[in-house]
Amino acid sequence: MTQDAQEIIEINKRKGSLAQPGPIQFGVMSVSDVTRDPVRDSVPSEAERIQASLKEAMKVEEAGFDVFAIGEHHNPPFWSSSPTTFLAAVAARTKRIILSTSTTLITTNDPVRLAEEYSILQHLAGGRIDLMLGRGNTAPVYPWFGQDIRQGLPLALENYNLLHELWHNDVVDWSGKFRTPLQGFTSIPRPLDDVPPFVWHGSIRTPEIAEQAAFYGNGFFANGIFWPVDHFRRLVRLYRQRFQHWGHGTADQAIVGVAAQTYISRNSQDAIREYRPYFNNSPVYKGGPPLETMIEETPLLVGSPQQVIDRILKQREYYGDYARQLFLVDHGGLPSDTVLEQLDILGEEILPVLRKEFAAERSPQAVAVPSHSDMVHAKYGDKPARQPKPHDNRGDNVTGTSPYIDSDPDQRVHMPSLY
Repeated sequence: MTQDAQEIIEINKRKGSLAQPGPIQFGVMSVSDVTRDPVRDSVPSEAERIQASLKEAMKVEEAGFDVFAIGEHHNPPFWSSSPTTFLAAVAARTKRIILSTSTTLITTNDPVRLAEEYSILQHLAGGRIDLMLGRGNTAPVYPWFGQDIRQGLPLALENYNLLHELWHNDVVDWSGKFRTPLQGFTSIPRPLDDVPPFVWHGSIRTPEIAEQAAFYGNGFFANGIFWPVDHFRRLVRLYRQRFQHWGHGTADQAIVGVAAQTYISRNSQDAIREYRPYFNNSPVYKGGPPLETMIEETPLLVGSPQQVIDRILKQREYYGDYARQLFLVDHGGLPSDTVLEQLDILGEEILPVLRKEFAAERSPQAVAVPSHSDMVHAKYGDKPARQPKPHDNRGDNVTGTSPYIDSDPDQRVHMPSLY
């Protein structure tokens, strides 16, 4: 790790794992590409693709999954430039599933904006959100948002440090390298129940991000869809070791998530035949190794239901007892009706078997992803959660110009003078 990275990370060390023993979560993620369907020779409009994605997100809950996640992109052929807007619409139409990102760009988004937008989403969704932070895979995004891609890693480290500060402190005085300083600043609204959303750090290549996740006791997501499994096994091993080093629990209690892309048919020959044109047309696979190589070496699972089950169960050998499994289903121009059929197959034929088999093999100490209620209980125990509210004399901050947050002596926090 560079000296700059170490200095950034040392600013705000936080101890204590929130994770408790529990079952693995299964979910669906989307990268939101608007791609030509090579079989039907048609391209959906952005409006059609967005509405189809909304229908698919609702289907995720109906099919029995635990999580729906959407990526963030600002370039064609993708549509999801505003994940919080889309997830708010999903939240209004669902009751149970956790809503997440896959990923949120920590490098090119202002941390102040992230703190505020995701706090609002957390309130609207009743706490059932988390977010995955990452640097993305599209180089031109950096100058579009006034940043330098050569500073991508320091940006990721510094920006999350500020986001963490904004969510854990009512009033923030802060200065860094990449944005103007803050003095006496309060991001609004405050997180629901004064507890921020759970955070994942996603990476496909960078040990420093695994270190950052471990340092804060956050989750680490190995978004291994397009890379060999051995590469991600090394990153997960590093994260687990450093999670224990920073005192958040044992290496086995580190909170790991992984991804896989699936296409399922009744037998492997049909699955490969049906999926091949979509693979060849994919904006990320096109021009790379052939389909058979990607199936063999990466978590691209194309086959029968039993083949997909066997491959997913084998991931436990690579990563240990992990906490979240996401599936990418809607990529490469696959039409919406086919995506919905794939979700039905996953929900009816694969999820029940995976839940049973993982439960049978899973260590009793294997951790679950902390829910909002888990985090509230970890912070407050049996006491009511603090509910920040404006004062008559609040000025620009929740705490106002008064030297205390409110009349409760347990909540007294002295403020720096704003004048």
